Amino acid sequence: MRKLVLTCFASGLLISSGFAQTLFTYGSNPVSKQEFLRVYEKNSLNKKTDYSEPALREYLDLYSLFRMKVKEAELQQLDTLPNIQRELDNYRKQLAKNYLTDEEVTNKLVREAYDRSKEEIHVAHILIMAPPSMAPADTLIAYRKIDSLYNLIAKKKGDFAALAKQFSEDRGTKDNGGDVGYITALQTIYPFENAAYGTPVGKVSTPFRTQFGYHIIKVLDRRPARGEVQVAQIRIDIAKAKGEAGVAAAHKRMDSVQTSLKGGMSFEDAVKKYSDDKFSNAEGGVMAPFGIGRYPVAFENAAFALKNPGDLSQPVQTEYGLHLLKLIQKIPIKPYDSVASTLKRKVENDSRAQSAHDIFFQKVKEKNGFKEYPANYDAVVKKMESLPDTGKAVGMFKSTDFNNMTQPVFTLGGKNYSQIDFVKFAETLTRGQLRGPKAAVMHDIYNMYVSRVVNDFEEHHLVDENPDFKNLMDEYTNGILLFELMDRNVWGKASRDTVGLKNFYETNKTKYQWDPGFTGAVYHFKDEASMNAGLKALAKKGVKEEDVMKQLNTEAKPDAVSVQRGHFEFSRFKDVPEASVVKGKLSAPVKNADGSYTVVKADDVFTTKTTKSLDDARGYVVAEYQDYLEKQWNAQLRTKYPVKVDEPVFKTMVK
Repeated sequence: MRKLVLTCFASGLLISSGFAQTLFTYGSNPVSKQEFLRVYEKNSLNKKTDYSEPALREYLDLYSLFRMKVKEAELQQLDTLPNIQRELDNYRKQLAKNYLTDEEVTNKLVREAYDRSKEEIHVAHILIMAPPSMAPADTLIAYRKIDSLYNLIAKKKGDFAALAKQFSEDRGTKDNGGDVGYITALQTIYPFENAAYGTPVGKVSTPFRTQFGYHIIKVLDRRPARGEVQVAQIRIDIAKAKGEAGVAAAHKRMDSVQTSLKGGMSFEDAVKKYSDDKFSNAEGGVMAPFGIGRYPVAFENAAFALKNPGDLSQPVQTEYGLHLLKLIQKIPIKPYDSVASTLKRKVENDSRAQSAHDIFFQKVKEKNGFKEYPANYDAVVKKMESLPDTGKAVGMFKSTDFNNMTQPVFTLGGKNYSQIDFVKFAETLTRGQLRGPKAAVMHDIYNMYVSRVVNDFEEHHLVDENPDFKNLMDEYTNGILLFELMDRNVWGKASRDTVGLKNFYETNKTKYQWDPGFTGAVYHFKDEASMNAGLKALAKKGVKEEDVMKQLNTEAKPDAVSVQRGHFEFSRFKDVPEASVVKGKLSAPVKNADGSYTVVKADDVFTTKTTKSLDDARGYVVAEYQDYLEKQWNAQLRTKYPVKVDEPVFKTMVK
């Protein structure tokens, strides 16, 4: 129900601006022709828009009623309700993520990623760990270490691969001289990618820092990108615990695979018979297309070396086993226009997107008079540095201890953000305890605080600055307000208004009828033995359903019998013949297809239609009462807001 309200009309509500022809008024409120057409065309749902007079008049009638309801919600100030404010705030935050970035920078990053994807870079690197949380003194040590390694290589006093083996702290590459293999765009963190694409073949980059630490890289080769390849595989697992014997056994099985293929067995049948890869077996061994960096180098090289569809590779050994590959297709790099939207999503979720955010926020700061007060910030940090370094209270603080610190740490949009505001943010973030070097931690918290404030500031100003954002917020707001109003006047009211509901039922109860049928109990016995025991129990005078269930349903046989009690209509109840149902008696047992039995014990039998009680018909009554209330309410709104259509303007829309 809620979804209907939010999408049916609200999805099309746009606010017109500037000069516009008034198409109609509801009460004293005008609606322009331009606005109506935008709504009408948007709600065509990708179908050809019908500009016939009947279609336009029908929609105008619906849309004018929608606008009346939105106006009522505004007059009742429903947008001030806490639950609605929370929902709107959550939606605003989610929606704003798509707008709090520099679109021009993003587009450049997308193009850069595409251009880089046309080339593959073979790189090696040396890493000296220096995570963001590292103390400044230790960070300096790490930098001096990477700088000294760089100088040794630059002055040709040290070999890159040898130094990587000796000093690199990247366990995954140090043993092979820091060799990472070939990379392309969007496969590594952005600073690493920048260094790789910005360094000539045979050269070494200057030291640079990432979230992992300090790196230097050496570019070993560059080549045109190979695009993607799709292969099918037969994989034979290697029993690693058996060492060389396990490898030999795997090769023996692979020999059998190749012999079978040479003997005429299809690749798909060989997959079913031999392959140990449960993920690709169901697809005849066919794998999803892939580019470089997805699988082990030996596997990728073998796949890309295949020339024509259907060609088979020689067995390739990787850490996953032995592989025999069959080429399905090679997929060249696609034109920019066909991949731009996909690339944009990847860029927006990549570390490089931060640069577009940073540029955008810098513009927000400049436009809104952002100013920092370093001395006031330093005073907070100095007090934080006086916190205990040992004991149970190590690094612990309370914002109330900073209540007298009211000077601004920065200003944005004419508003001061004070020292105590900053400390309260830090307290919430850290739960009142600083861990690690206090100055460095506070520096990071301060940057997060500034980012949060600027983000929230711009979120609330997007409505004034971005028409698309304003339109979407207006649409969602009106949808939520309309839902709340409908709940108050129709949906919820129909359930809460017990007197009105009862009166409506009494007025219309002849509509709610039971077909001929019976009231009583329907017994379902699991098998013949349970049925016989049940009939014997039911033959006793005064026995109740719960007595029968308690007697038959034991721990060994918990589902011997189940009972349904209620009002049953012969038009729907077919388990037992109508003629067998007699008031006050047990029906003849009916054997079901699964070996169970059904028996009816009728308290009363009705050969004509009977009126349902309000409880029995409640679902139908509530639904019809809702419809009745909505029609009444609609009529009241149309009386309160009479619609006047400017017919000459209306006629200009008809085609």
